[in-house]
Amino acid sequence: MKLRILVSAVFLLVIGCVVQAQDGELHGSVDLTYLSKYIWRGFDVFGDKSAVQPSIDLDLFGTGLGVNVTGHRANASGFETSERWDYTLYYQNGLFQDEALATMYRLGWTYFNYPDAPLDGMPPGASGDIDLQEIHAIMSWPKLFPAGIVPSYVLVKLWPAKSNSFVGDQNIGTTPGTASGFAHIFMLDYALTTAGFLPDTPEQVLNLHSEVVFNDGVDPRGIGVDHDWSNAVFGVSTNFDLAENVILTPGVYHQITMDSSVNDDKDETWLGLSMAYKF
Repeated sequence: MKLRILVSAVFLLVIGCVVQAQDGELHGSVDLTYLSKYIWRGFDVFGDKSAVQPSIDLDLFGTGLGVNVTGHRANASGFETSERWDYTLYYQNGLFQDEALATMYRLGWTYFNYPDAPLDGMPPGASGDIDLQEIHAIMSWPKLFPAGIVPSYVLVKLWPAKSNSFVGDQNIGTTPGTASGFAHIFMLDYALTTAGFLPDTPEQVLNLHSEVVFNDGVDPRGIGVDHDWSNAVFGVSTNFDLAENVILTPGVYHQITMDSSVNDDKDETWLGLSMAYKF
C-alpha cells in the first residue's frame, strides 16, 4: 500500500509538473538508454545481457528540488525478478560558488521497486519482498584543480524496505540478510576538448570518467559481500546534438573488479547509447 501511494504521488507530481512546463517554469529531460551490460556499483545485474533504461528527470522550478524515475529492463528472459524501477527525490545546490572550494552537492532518497517480486518459497513469517531504499549524498568540487579535473565523492546508505524480507536485516533460515550497508564512491571527471568528429562541428568534448568503490556491506542481493575495495570503473562518453534539445550520447566503460564477492568476473566492458530530450 505504501508503495502504491508513493508511485501515485510521483506520477501525479510528474503530470502536474509537465503541465506547468508549458509556461516555461520547469526544466528536465526524458531519456532512453541502451546498455550492452547493466553493471550497477560493481554488480552484474542481468548476467552479461543487455538492458534498456527509460527515465525522466525533473528540476522543480529552480528550487533545487527534483524528481527522477528510472526503469531497468533486461533484453532477455529469465531476469524478471531483477528488473526494477527507481523513484528518487533529491535536492541539489552549491556552496562557496566564487571560491576555489566551490562545492556542488545533492542529497537524495531512492526507493528501488522490483515489480515482479515477491520471490516464492520463503520460510514461514518471512517476506519474499526484495524492495530497497537508500539515502545518498553527492559532493563535487569543480574549481579545486585548475586543470579542469573535477573530483567527487558519493556516500550511500542502502537498506531493505521490509526488515523481514529476503534481503532484510534479520537472518531468515540460511539467508544472511545483509542488504543493509554503506558504500563510498570516489570519482574523477575531466572534459577533454578535441577536434570535431563531424564536418559542421569544430570541436568535440570527450567526457572522461573514473571511479573507485569501497563497499562497506552494500549488497542488493542480500547474500553478503566483503567490506573492501570492490571495483574501479573507467569510461569515456561524448554528446552529439541531433536536433534542438535532442542529444545522442555514446559511451564505452571498463570495470576492474577487485572483490569476487561483488562480481565473479575480474573485467567487465560495456557500451552505452543514450537519446535524451531536454526541455
